[in-house]
Amino acid sequence: MDPVVVLVISLSCLLLLSLWRQRSGRGKLPPGPMPLPILGNILQIDAKNFPQTLTNLSKVYGPVFTLYLGMRPTVVLHGYEAVKEALIDHGEVFSGRGSFPMGDRVSKGFGVIFSSGNRWREMRRFSLMTLRNFGMGKRSIEDRVQEEARCLVEELRKTKSSPCDPTFLLECAPCNVICSIIFQNRFDYKDKCFLNLTQKLNENVKILSSLWLQEKGNPQTEFTLEALVNVVNDLFGAGTETTSSTLRYGLLLLLKHPEVTAKVHEEIDRVIGRHRSPCMQDKSSMPYTEAVLHEIQRYIDLVPNSVPHAVNCDIKFRNYFIPKGTTIITSLTSVLHDSKEFPNPEKFDPGHFLDKSGKFKKSDYFMPFSTGKRICAGEGLARMELFLFLTTILQNFHLKSVIDTKDLDATPILNGFFSVSPTYKICFIPV
Repeated sequence: MDPVVVLVISLSCLLLLSLWRQRSGRGKLPPGPMPLPILGNILQIDAKNFPQTLTNLSKVYGPVFTLYLGMRPTVVLHGYEAVKEALIDHGEVFSGRGSFPMGDRVSKGFGVIFSSGNRWREMRRFSLMTLRNFGMGKRSIEDRVQEEARCLVEELRKTKSSPCDPTFLLECAPCNVICSIIFQNRFDYKDKCFLNLTQKLNENVKILSSLWLQEKGNPQTEFTLEALVNVVNDLFGAGTETTSSTLRYGLLLLLKHPEVTAKVHEEIDRVIGRHRSPCMQDKSSMPYTEAVLHEIQRYIDLVPNSVPHAVNCDIKFRNYFIPKGTTIITSLTSVLHDSKEFPNPEKFDPGHFLDKSGKFKKSDYFMPFSTGKRICAGEGLARMELFLFLTTILQNFHLKSVIDTKDLDATPILNGFFSVSPTYKICFIPV
């Protein structure tokens, strides 16, 4: 027999033996498809629609199952009950950060998003404290967002009702809010330094959207200047792309559903009028607009599988054994598109967040920012920006599509880590 063939067979047997020992060692991992040597279950995954792959596998193996992305096991949590039980009921254990090689390469294990353990706790505490000192949750932050919303409106006026791709302007606005917090100064949208910053942020997003299928450990390091730089990078990265993508997708959905847009316009006219800027105090009097914002986030499912978690210690979870350090994938899609909580989940319907009397209805299944210990630290700022930017735009403009609204494609495009809207043209017609 050819020596090369013998070597391949021997290595395959050793790898299969290693996987068998992993599965049958101290207790049992959750069930899952049989992995191949070295490759694991990669060939059974549709990289273009990973969320659907998880949904299909959950129908076979249940809400908690194991995938091998390479040679290491990854436990998948599918559905509200499994996600809640892990991230809330056992929040501390599941608060580690899982394998994300592209993220590790960018952050080197620093910052808030991709760090773990004591470093993550310290950085998150530092970030939240600093943001509060800069005005997070206070009127001063709202003033910054309102100012930026007015600047955004002026830039949109310059389009003179002509068809335009709103992507660039919608990226500039939330980025400038972070700039005003970090640098105490906003920038003109044509400023060269500002344009360079937005370009770098876009490059980082493209890197993070690459497939993450090999594992890399996080080195233990101290709080340093490099760590501080990465915290700031996280603030820009998480605080710019997510909000701008949501706004861009939201405007597409409002174009697609003019009857929804008309109701938002009516509520803005009735509650705010045309002679003052929208403020956060208005939100409690605008249940329909609040429902629309929630439905936009639910429908677009921006980060379908969140950022991978990891367990900080060995845990027995639903009669399965999950060893310390195991990567955990939480399917937020399965929660946001749960058909029992949201009838016809593939349909854009603000009624998902309204009761029979038209009042806003909260839902525990609303997890676009994830949940538990690692819930997005900038959730409050993001909610503020989405409300103030969208209402200010609609206060000043009617939205017009360049094609028949029935022909608009609102199907999300999965781009690795994010779910983004198709490109489109829109006309901003002054009210």
